[in-house]
Amino acid sequence: MIAGYIAAIALLLCLSAFFSGSETALTAASRARMHQLEKEGNKRARAVNRLLAKREDFIGAILLGNNLVNILASVLATTLFTAIFGQGGLALVVATAVMTVTVLIFSEVMPKTYAITRPDSVALVVAGPIGVLVRVASWVIKLIQGIVNIVLKILGLGTPAQLVSAEEEIRGAIDLHTMEGGVATDDRLRLVGALDLKELLVEDVMIHRKNIQMLNADLDRRQLVMKALASPHTRLPLYRGEKEEIVGILHAKDLLRAVLPVGGDLDKLDLESILRKPWFVPETTPVKDQLDQFLAKGQHFALVVDEYGELQGLITLEDILEEIVGAIHDEHDVQVQGVRPQPDGSVNVDGWVPIRDLNRATGWDLPDEEAVTVAGLVIHEAQTIPEPAQSFVFHGYRFNILRRHRNQVTGLNVSKVDS
Repeated sequence: MIAGYIAAIALLLCLSAFFSGSETALTAASRARMHQLEKEGNKRARAVNRLLAKREDFIGAILLGNNLVNILASVLATTLFTAIFGQGGLALVVATAVMTVTVLIFSEVMPKTYAITRPDSVALVVAGPIGVLVRVASWVIKLIQGIVNIVLKILGLGTPAQLVSAEEEIRGAIDLHTMEGGVATDDRLRLVGALDLKELLVEDVMIHRKNIQMLNADLDRRQLVMKALASPHTRLPLYRGEKEEIVGILHAKDLLRAVLPVGGDLDKLDLESILRKPWFVPETTPVKDQLDQFLAKGQHFALVVDEYGELQGLITLEDILEEIVGAIHDEHDVQVQGVRPQPDGSVNVDGWVPIRDLNRATGWDLPDEEAVTVAGLVIHEAQTIPEPAQSFVFHGYRFNILRRHRNQVTGLNVSKVDS
């Protein structure tokens, strides 16, 4: 008889361990991994995904089963120790102590520890039996959930919590794996850069108008061709009169095709026939939308204007891609543009350099919410246009003003301040 009680208690404790491990494995299983396995035809992964789609149902079924077997095991243990020690408080004390230690070690800590170290594989194993339990006990689970919802509503706790968005979950996973060493820093920048596109406007990544290389369409044809060939850029805006008056975009390939037929007589070059129509986009256009427009139209180049139609800069497909993959250089590019590292660890920066580019080049984390350029950040924080030789400390970085031209800060030395 005693052996029968012990065997029954052992079986119930095994079932309790199964329920505890199942709960941990299913709640910790990777939904992305299960989704991929289901796409590959794994039926057990499909069962896991069905359970994860209705978390309340499987958690309710597991808790129901776990409580039933634990209570039944405790009753049997009390009966067993009463038969051994007789009626009295000693049997209850021994039964409580033994069952608490046994359940804690063998039915809670051990199965949950095992499951948390390999949640995906355990989830695939237990999904089938738990799915059967959910179907069998569905009416009990609905009754329990109804009672719970009513009680929560009475207590004023019925409003569901705000769910974490998929983007926040992805960002969190990337940061976690980067911190743990599973994702390289460069890879993190690329992954997060792709997510950041929706938060950026064209004005955040464009090349400012002061740094645009333009050509005067009224130049002598030979001089214009030589300047175009000497430029590192394939596409060049042409203007007449004021630089705001863009008349077209000169593409190097179009120029080459037009120059060959006229031989050396460049005066015969019909410039207007090869100019491409300029494409103007608002500076407030989201970068993601601009990327979609580039891909849809098959173009790589657009001029940026403000709400008054005045030229502010230009943006290319390469500028957007660099927000994801980092700086892209070819044999014609200037490798360092406006950022010059110094032997003491500081960096000399031109005022027009975007904060995001400086952060990428140095690994710093200067904020770019209130200003786009380094000079803009200093002016915003200082609330004044600083003079050369002035020094400021913002956000853990020291900014020494090197040069100023009229109302523009043109050169700075930036260094990290040791805490």
